[in-house]
Amino acid sequence: MVASDGFGEFLREQLSPLGRVTLRRMFGKTGMFSNGLMFGMVADDTFYVRVDDQNRDIFKEAESEPPLKYAKGGRTIDLAFWKVPERLLDEPEELVVWARAALAAARRVATRRKPKPKSKSVTT
Repeated sequence: MVASDGFGEFLREQLSPLGRVTLRRMFGKTGMFSNGLMFGMVADDTFYVRVDDQNRDIFKEAESEPPLKYAKGGRTIDLAFWKVPERLLDEPEELVVWARAALAAARRVATRRKPKPKSKSVTT
């Protein structure tokens, strides 16, 4: 389920130190973006942040919760987003620290996914 309007606005306000934060509904969830990079997701009014090998240690507290996943073709796909501890919703400064770490991970993921330039076919 996507983020409720109230929860989405709450997160946008809490994360305003990141700059312009936008929300987009996608795949039955809500993606959270800053400068075009998806650093978080909301499902059922639960906030998840992007995790990778470089920021996993920062999010150790979130490791005990199940990550955001979905089933496809009989397999479970891990989306690499971990649930933010509830307490952070009352601690905006620390929430922003987590969001910045997630945004850095989103940058790294985007860099790895950059499409290779198409080669031109030569006809003779």
